[in-house]
Amino acid sequence: MTTMKNTYDISVLLHKNLPIWPGGTELNIFKSSEMSNGEICNVTELQIGGHTGTHLDAPLHFIENGKEINDIPLDNLIGACNVIYLPKIKKIYKKDLLAANIPRDCKRLIIKTDNSNLWNNLDHEFYIDYVALSKDAAKHIVDIGIELIGIDYLSISAFNDPPEIVHQILLKEEIVILEGVDLRAIEAGAYELICLPIKVDNADGIMCRAILRD
Repeated sequence: MTTMKNTYDISVLLHKNLPIWPGGTELNIFKSSEMSNGEICNVTELQIGGHTGTHLDAPLHFIENGKEINDIPLDNLIGACNVIYLPKIKKIYKKDLLAANIPRDCKRLIIKTDNSNLWNNLDHEFYIDYVALSKDAAKHIVDIGIELIGIDYLSISAFNDPPEIVHQILLKEEIVILEGVDLRAIEAGAYELICLPIKVDNADGIMCRAILRD
């Protein structure tokens, strides 16, 4: 007997009021052709930055001449994944990761925090006090052999920290960063992750559709 898997979409809906990084490209979704206006078909067009909503960061984002999105092996983006839940903290430190008992063979790790509650209102203003990794947590991620790290808001590094510190620690080791996932319906545990980026030339980051299956 085949056991059916549950599939969970952890991608954030792209819509015109979605919060974006301050100073980033405003998301604009519009119809350049509409049947209601007498056109023969509907055509949707987007104006969007690569780091909007649920997206992947490639090494090129913070590493000069680093690998771009299309250089990331697809095998890194598909496979066994662990979700851990770290509630009621303002920043993630090594001690928090140690207390989470991450399996030794974990290669893809997604961290659920109180950030997830922000997605209860998809139109919320960008929130600068989101939970993110500290420098020592990023180093620990490297030390335990993680190949992909995910977080439930728009950056893996804290808003008031120099962003290059945490990003460079991870991206120098070619650890894929998955940002902006919606984990409201996800419990801690073991899953299969599939997060495939749009195939765009010379991109340091790009949107993806991310799902978990248990």
